[in-house]
Amino acid sequence: MVFTLLVSMLAVNAPAKAQSLPGSLVSIPTADGYQLQAYVAVPSGSGPFPLVVMPSSWSESDTEYVGEANKLASDGFIVISYSSRGFGLGCSLSPQCGYIDIDGPLTVGDASTVIDWALSNTPADSNEIGISGISYGGGTSLLAAEHDPRIKAVAALSSWADLLASLDANQTASSQAIGLLSFASYLGKPGTLMQKVNADVLALNFDGAVQTVENDSATPGRSAINDIAAINANGPAVLLANDFEDSLFVPSQLVNFYSRLNGPKMLLLAHGDHTTAEMGGAMGFPNEIYTAVNDWFEHYLKGVQNGIDTQLPVQLKSQAGTWSTFADWNAVQQGAVTYSLTQPKGWLGILPTGSLSTGAGSNWQYGITGGYLTTATTGVALVSGALTGFLQLPPPVELALVNRSNASVWTGPVFTQTQNLMGMPSLHVTVTPTANQLTLIAYLYSVNASTGIGQLITWKPYTLRNVPVGVPQTVSMNLEATNWEIGPGNQLALIIGTSDIRYAGVTPVGSAVSFSSSAATPATLTVSLH
Repeated sequence: MVFTLLVSMLAVNAPAKAQSLPGSLVSIPTADGYQLQAYVAVPSGSGPFPLVVMPSSWSESDTEYVGEANKLASDGFIVISYSSRGFGLGCSLSPQCGYIDIDGPLTVGDASTVIDWALSNTPADSNEIGISGISYGGGTSLLAAEHDPRIKAVAALSSWADLLASLDANQTASSQAIGLLSFASYLGKPGTLMQKVNADVLALNFDGAVQTVENDSATPGRSAINDIAAINANGPAVLLANDFEDSLFVPSQLVNFYSRLNGPKMLLLAHGDHTTAEMGGAMGFPNEIYTAVNDWFEHYLKGVQNGIDTQLPVQLKSQAGTWSTFADWNAVQQGAVTYSLTQPKGWLGILPTGSLSTGAGSNWQYGITGGYLTTATTGVALVSGALTGFLQLPPPVELALVNRSNASVWTGPVFTQTQNLMGMPSLHVTVTPTANQLTLIAYLYSVNASTGIGQLITWKPYTLRNVPVGVPQTVSMNLEATNWEIGPGNQLALIIGTSDIRYAGVTPVGSAVSFSSSAATPATLTVSLH
């Protein structure tokens, strides 16, 4: 789900012809008898021209990319922006647009259908074909590139490569994300699978919604990472862009996918929420993400030597607006500092707080009562991340107001000079629950050491299911990727709670959980500082 362009247009059944901009609205038939609404922009001249197809986002129509389509067409590309199956203007009332299958085989196959149509109805070059999309359209783009070897270049923005890792990270369903996607599906025509998901969501059974998709026979095909060998065999040039705070498709799953790609590739990560970094560019406004996308297509489809292929490919933008570039993700993770978590203690028992110590760890145990919300929070999907990206206003916390009965808190040394925390911090801790299921939420903040007020840098949920009661469990997880500038006078603060408004946690209210550390299994937090 992205944004809605305020354009109301009707599709007409007519082939595209070489013309002046703007383009034409057409209807493209599918093999199973439906129609895809499409906006077709063709440059003046006889061609052949490189082709870029653009499947729409979740709940969006073919008008979504009109600004970008016209810009590319003015630069010599044929562009077809089309409504994904089950979506489009008036689709919820139309019998012709098909049904939402959550990027199943039919939706992925539609990309090839659009390419076939373009080759038959426009002066498109069959040897120079690209695909690009935002969100759902980005997921479709990656999957189409796996299935159609004619695709030579891909730009997937605010996308997923691993659907379950996005919406059910560490077996923790993102209820806000799933709920938003479910709600937006009613703007189109939900198919059988989507109807089952919607029924689960209406019953507030978010774990059930995840299982409904996971149990579908086509689910491995919905995540490009599950057949990455195919995209590597086809060898397209792949550009990925996402937001660190993306509420729907978290950046870590794209990092894992990116690292396994063998062909030409680039990864751009900036602060913001789902689609905020590139949404203006789709409308045709100046936009740094779409500048990179257009350079990508210029080079890999037209052979223009614009330098995009010689840039360091991993590019991360801090919340202060500064880009840092790296040769690969391993370079991002350099500069690792490992902190030992010490036992939380407080003067006369008030506000017990542990340390993030660079010294050796010790044996300790500390317990909290689980199932309760605290003032530490990931915020509201689509809102909190947008505030972070646009206004540098991430979800705040006042450490003194975090209830130590329901969350554990650790603080690190105060920095004397600016540090950039980059990559994915890793947390290792042993937990012992008094119930057979437990959800943990780890939050990492940059905290002003004088005021105790912190800004959320990154976080991650983790859920244990069907574990033996009273038996220690070692939890190892990576928090989400980031590039966060921490100024002098600030310190890191790690908070671990058991409930957050964004997630469908399973911790029974009133159950107990203890955190512990020993020489054999030390509790640690590792971060990369540059």
